[in-house]
Amino acid sequence: MELWIKALHVMAVMAWMAGLFYLPRLFVYHTQAATGSAQSETFKTMEVKLLKIIMGPAMLVTWLTGLYLAWAQQQYTDGWFVVKLVLVIAMTMFHVKLSMWRKAFASDVNVNSERFYRLANEIPTVLMAGIVIMVIVKPL
Repeated sequence: MELWIKALHVMAVMAWMAGLFYLPRLFVYHTQAATGSAQSETFKTMEVKLLKIIMGPAMLVTWLTGLYLAWAQQQYTDGWFVVKLVLVIAMTMFHVKLSMWRKAFASDVNVNSERFYRLANEIPTVLMAGIVIMVIVKPL
């Protein structure tokens, strides 16, 4: 049973990460669309669906299965797991920030530039690298 939960965890992480990489890219393109244009309205639809249908559920499943696995395998006090947990909390905070930026776009009050979103797009990559190192290498 535990291997099934681990498989579900990996699938959820993959879906969540895909969204964390894609949503800031959508924001880059959304900044180029004129406010009120058909293109801007299309981006709004894409952004809300990505967050609510894919990213939100994937994040929830990632958290539930990950915490279960840490408990079941008694790893929640291991150094590598604690660091991974901190990085996943940071990833969750980034997810929340993406949601706030999406709401700004939805209200036509985005104040951030295309360059800002291009730089923000690198945050999940850095966090992911740290998480993968903690899980695979377990340096602590």
